[in-house]
Amino acid sequence: MTRSSEQPPSSFQDESSVEQLHSSQPTEDDTQATSSVDYEHVSVPVLVIGAGAAGVRTAIELAEHDVEPLVIGKRDHGDAHTTLAAGGINAALGNRDPEDDWQIHAADTLKEGHFINDANGVETVANAMPDRIRELEEWGMPFNRTEDGKIEQRYFGAQSFRRTCFVGDRTGEAMLEALVSKARALEIPYRENVMITKLLSDGERAYGAIGYDMDDGHFLRFGAHAVVLAAGGYSGLYNRHSSRIDENNGDGVALAYDAGARLMDIEFVQFHPTGMIGDRYGEDWDGRLVTEAVRGEGGRLFNAEGERFMKKYSPDQMELDARDVVARAISQEISEGRDTENGGVYLDISHKDRAFLQDRLPRMYERFAELGVDMAEEPVEVAPTAHYAMGGVEVDFETGATAVENLYAVGETIAGIHGANRLGGNSLSETVVLGKVVGDHLADESYIGAPELPASQQRAASEHFRELSALSNGGSEDPQAVLQALGDLLEETAGIIRTEEGTKKGLERLEALNNRADNLVAGERTSRSFEYAIDLGFSLTVAKALFNGARERTESRGAHFRSDYPEKNEAWRKNITYRQTEDGITLDTTTPGEPSDVVSKALDADYELDYHQLE
Repeated sequence: MTRSSEQPPSSFQDESSVEQLHSSQPTEDDTQATSSVDYEHVSVPVLVIGAGAAGVRTAIELAEHDVEPLVIGKRDHGDAHTTLAAGGINAALGNRDPEDDWQIHAADTLKEGHFINDANGVETVANAMPDRIRELEEWGMPFNRTEDGKIEQRYFGAQSFRRTCFVGDRTGEAMLEALVSKARALEIPYRENVMITKLLSDGERAYGAIGYDMDDGHFLRFGAHAVVLAAGGYSGLYNRHSSRIDENNGDGVALAYDAGARLMDIEFVQFHPTGMIGDRYGEDWDGRLVTEAVRGEGGRLFNAEGERFMKKYSPDQMELDARDVVARAISQEISEGRDTENGGVYLDISHKDRAFLQDRLPRMYERFAELGVDMAEEPVEVAPTAHYAMGGVEVDFETGATAVENLYAVGETIAGIHGANRLGGNSLSETVVLGKVVGDHLADESYIGAPELPASQQRAASEHFRELSALSNGGSEDPQAVLQALGDLLEETAGIIRTEEGTKKGLERLEALNNRADNLVAGERTSRSFEYAIDLGFSLTVAKALFNGARERTESRGAHFRSDYPEKNEAWRKNITYRQTEDGITLDTTTPGEPSDVVSKALDADYELDYHQLE
């Protein structure tokens, strides 16, 4: 049987105001199709899966056009991965460097992405960002200020000018607070602690989603005119990563793929140069991000021999070269034995005044102080960590649409903006620009009222609920242990440096992990082991695409480095796409479009940061 909601979707402002809008009684067809399954059914005009910056900004745009969305998050509302984006958000305001403009921002993004970015998407983001920053300011985001009261801007790696706006080193947290505050004012409904496990789709069209309430375990079925995936990326597949625990496991990407959407650029995973070293700071801190703002404010890298080694890898841009360049340099120093006792290198900003660090890098200063390190007196130890997925779902940047009708995607779930390597400070920019784009488009579609769910999708939901129930029975494999093994496998064979042999072995060993995943035992639906079992399914799907793409791309470009093909090959100025067929995963290639004339002129001008301006 079905049941009505025990706890209706909450509003940012007034929980009781939305019960009638988002609860529906079961129909006769419902009951016949799912006679043995107990679940809650909810119908909404637009379902937004993901409650970080991209999802909330999409919902805000919809609400401002009088289209009511429902936002779903896996954690407590306001507690999204966006909060870990510490260093800043890019916009060519020209507050510090008046010669900067959006065309140069776009050119820097294309160069950093090694020209396989979607040029139209890049230009959309760069052009709109000054307005999005002013909007965030209006909504209460407390940016750092220059002496004359303008929004302050700092250097970030591979940027031609000071373009990164910031709130100390808690920019993502401050941004999400501003967005959530705006959403509360608009009384946008949300459901927290809900995990989506499958999209309702026939491969051509999306009809909604299904999942479960992580607090009490009851099943949920959502019908929607349109579904927006804003569920993050997949860098958390690696055991050493900068994401929060149990996040960025590829769920948004895998959900879209399973529904029939195409993926793109999955082989490109960015390894941030500076993650904390667990051997020194403890296992709980291993891989956690030391924001690029430390280097943007003048931090210097030294090996265990006291050599400022970036002088030999990048004498002009030094520590502020592209992230892939700095990460590989650190990896090289470590592999050649010039690492610290704890297996990293030193990041030193002790030449700056204590008051400066407390003002510009307060979170970093406080974090290390609590761990017994005074950043004003001594360096911290760092090493590369998996940080960001440039790949994801292929979308149309005019609308955010995927290849599946009524399915949209935004944020780190998508591919195309960042190409082969993301420019630091662009992740937050992408979320607010494209969230507005998707919301604008969906508002024009005039989605109103509760959609009808076809009987075929009702039956598909019932079958999936039975599959989920079976996870709590039988089997012998611990989901967390298999996830750990997958993370080890990716670190060993598809990390910063890759080879043909490594990716081949990776695919062979992945098959063994798939076999283990067929024999899982998970606890009750409210347990972490059940959540890990769901995560594992998503992660294995994305890992297979990653290994295949890393093996297919026989060159080195951006974050993808093949030691057996160490040079960039212009014949590979292509995107690899991934689609599901009867034979399994099928890879194709497409050629990215060209930038506009104005951005081409900015590229020809060849602007470039000279690090020594900081000295």
